[in-house]
Amino acid sequence: MDNRTVGILIIAIALMIGVVIYSFNTALSEIVNQSCSHGPSCPMWGTIDFQTNVGLAIMALILLLGLYLVFFGDSHKEAVKAAEKAVTTVLAPSPADKLKSLPEEEARIFSIIIDSKGSILQSDLVQKSGLTKVQVTRLLDKLDGKGLIERQRRGMTNIVLLKH
Repeated sequence: MDNRTVGILIIAIALMIGVVIYSFNTALSEIVNQSCSHGPSCPMWGTIDFQTNVGLAIMALILLLGLYLVFFGDSHKEAVKAAEKAVTTVLAPSPADKLKSLPEEEARIFSIIIDSKGSILQSDLVQKSGLTKVQVTRLLDKLDGKGLIERQRRGMTNIVLLKH
């Protein structure tokens, strides 16, 4: 449940507490009017006022908590993060666009990774590129440094993955 919904539920509970406080205050006031012979100076009136004020203070705190959750809860931050992610995804350059800005050998390795649907074993990359293991490793280091790929260990070899 998101913070806004919880806030609305808490506000509803606070309002119900207010109705209960009003009902008890009204009932107690009638009882004191009928049973107390001291008039307005009766000590029971002070007790009723104190209990009413404590109840109203508790209700106000609960109400403020609900209002805070409705208007300032973290759910709007999550919506902003989701919107930022969507904009980043839309505006992010495609792998083909990144390919244009790379030096020739890096572009060659990167295009092989793209052609293999974004994942390839490093040993297969060596075979397909015709370069030595050392050359491929150094080129992959450069591509990894640019944030274009990542390597994950798989047994005795690495799998090269396209970063999105």
